[in-house]
Amino acid sequence: MSQIKPYNTQAGKKQEVEDMFDNIAPKYDLLNHVLSMKIDVLWRNTLVKWMNKDAPKEVLDVATGTGDLAIAVQKGTGAHVTGLDLSQQMLNVGLDKIKKLNMQDKITMQKGDAENLPYESNKFDAVSVAFGVRNFENLEKGLSELSRVVKENSSVYILEFSKVEGLLGPLYMFYFKNILPMIGRLVSKDNRAYTYLPDSVNAFPFGEKMKNILLNNGFRKVEYKKLSLGIATIYKATK
Repeated sequence: MSQIKPYNTQAGKKQEVEDMFDNIAPKYDLLNHVLSMKIDVLWRNTLVKWMNKDAPKEVLDVATGTGDLAIAVQKGTGAHVTGLDLSQQMLNVGLDKIKKLNMQDKITMQKGDAENLPYESNKFDAVSVAFGVRNFENLEKGLSELSRVVKENSSVYILEFSKVEGLLGPLYMFYFKNILPMIGRLVSKDNRAYTYLPDSVNAFPFGEKMKNILLNNGFRKVEYKKLSLGIATIYKATK
């Protein structure tokens, strides 16, 4: 899986992903909402409602990007949220957002690596990742780290793209592989970032396959919900 990289240079996937998000950070939120027709907001809210049943007090949001999920989690659960991301430029956009919302005391942003989390074991009541695990250089190592930092009997919530199956599958794939990268290129001026998106989704495990990977990497129970005909899936992995 690690061979799917944004720019296909000699650099490792982690470095390329950091560079890519640094490049597209100023336009990332706009593109996200345009390309998903704001359905991504509903997906995040679904994750937050599921997480809220755990009544978490301390939440880690990995691959937080510009902080959309961190903000949604904080508003929906009242927890203190730590947002961690590889890309400083994405974090900068997120920090501006948090300042405007006056949430600096409720959300902490930190630069860091999902595969080497700078936290002690069993620290968080819940962990979330939206559209981030697909970008891990080493998926198993990243998932094991998520499992390590969440408390016993607590859960990691992963929102990730999956694949639309059935009649709408080919139509969606056409949009995903042709229209979406074209819009992404025009707005972000990054030729590869939005070609990488469908490529990385195509190569990424979903559904039962992803469930089994989670069960093999520190979790004892995994449930998942398909969203919007399978465009995305939320996995709840309990330690």
